[in-house]
Amino acid sequence: MKKEYDILVIGSGLGGLVSALILAKEGLKVCVLEKNNQYGGNLQTFSRDKLIFDTGVHYLGGLSEGQNLHQFFSYLDIMDELELHKMDEDGYDRISFGNERIEYPHAQGYENFVEQLTAHFPDEKENLENYCEEIQYVCAQFPRYQVVGKDTYNEEILHLNTKRFIESVTQDKKLQAVLLGSNFLYGGDSENIPFYVHALTVNSYIQSAYKCIKGGSQITKLLIKKLRQYGAEVHKHSEVSEFIFNENNILSSVKIKSGKEYIARKFISNIEIRSVMKLIGEERLRKSFSNRVMSWEPVSSCFSVYLVLKPQTFPNFNYNIYHYSSEEMVWNAFRYSRENWPETYMLSSTASKHHPDYAESLTVISYMDFDEVKSWEKTINTVAEEHERGLKYEEFKMGKAEKMISALEKKIPNLRHSIQNIYTSSPLSYRDYIGSFEGNMYGYMKNSDNPLKTMVSPRTKIDNFFLTGQSVNMHGILGVTIGAFNTCAEILGKELIDKRLKQMIKMNEKK
Repeated sequence: MKKEYDILVIGSGLGGLVSALILAKEGLKVCVLEKNNQYGGNLQTFSRDKLIFDTGVHYLGGLSEGQNLHQFFSYLDIMDELELHKMDEDGYDRISFGNERIEYPHAQGYENFVEQLTAHFPDEKENLENYCEEIQYVCAQFPRYQVVGKDTYNEEILHLNTKRFIESVTQDKKLQAVLLGSNFLYGGDSENIPFYVHALTVNSYIQSAYKCIKGGSQITKLLIKKLRQYGAEVHKHSEVSEFIFNENNILSSVKIKSGKEYIARKFISNIEIRSVMKLIGEERLRKSFSNRVMSWEPVSSCFSVYLVLKPQTFPNFNYNIYHYSSEEMVWNAFRYSRENWPETYMLSSTASKHHPDYAESLTVISYMDFDEVKSWEKTINTVAEEHERGLKYEEFKMGKAEKMISALEKKIPNLRHSIQNIYTSSPLSYRDYIGSFEGNMYGYMKNSDNPLKTMVSPRTKIDNFFLTGQSVNMHGILGVTIGAFNTCAEILGKELIDKRLKQMIKMNEKK
């Protein structure tokens, strides 16, 4: 007899693992299939020179006691085992422009956020307070953002535009740019993006900002450990290559590349939505849905440079730097000119284990269009499937790394003297390891003029097939976690999910 599961999850990104664990906790027989050598999607890390580097998750918000991500992770039983380090409370993010020496802080805690920026903009205190109030108001309108409560969107809020909102809050161009300074977290488009995306993203970090001491992959490891405790199966090197439907057009099983078949009653996809559509087959999809998805614009990809530093040569800093060549660049940071690249970057450091006052490594990321690596698009290079891309590709990457280091040296003179080794990743790395379309960072671009265009229900037209992950409504650790709870609410019923979360909140209050 072939084994049959209650739930089969395709893809082990955060959305897939959280969905799997919620369902396994309810006693369902769950199996997760992952095509790569490493689980975790954007949570993956890699090791170079015995140091750990994050590919996607550089810091987390909302993890202090009582805050939303803390409560979701508590429900998943992983909160107590996470090794976290709180970032600088007076400026977890610092925003800088051009050759200016000033770094404008984004501080933790709303009062502190206002206070730290008022020091630089003394006439703007009231405007800053209004900005903070509005962010909290918008976040409160979202289902499950407060863990339990609202279950419908306030559609009016979806149409609020970030640019128009920021311009209504303050006339000060510099302050506008500072407030938008971390928009790398949602793809660097503040002109078209709905304000709720900005609000949901920054609110999380203003509440609290942490780094994972052992990299984002510790979240993956804890989730998988818990899944196995609940009897779930998790398999890597298991790329799904075919969906099999029965005569009633119900998905009955999937085949992986090796030919092995997995039978289940229900299926959850945590893979790129265009890949899912290919597996389902266009004839089973509404033409209007296919056309809508194919018309979505992917968020920009990025190029990352990972610098291994000589021991005890570079002081550690407990915050991220977002740097722009000019204030105007903030509005459309992803639209860069190749000649002037990088016109913006995010820089973070990792403290040395033995000498925490010094950094052991730096990670710097800037936008990159997939077009720049298009000539190598037919090559795939992962641990599971190794193919060299040739000398030209290596030269391309080292040329970009050199440009990046030159840009950094304008801010940090003599940085080169501290560099021991240089590693890089391009849009192709993100595409191959994370499976995102053209290596995009956060799914697809949202637009305040038509916010519903890129919103997808976790429930599909195929009765037993559900979606989760960053292409389903909101990206980021918190957005994807909330999305997974919403996916499971479609399977188990919203009432049950709410009941479980309320029980957990009550237990935590008694502690």
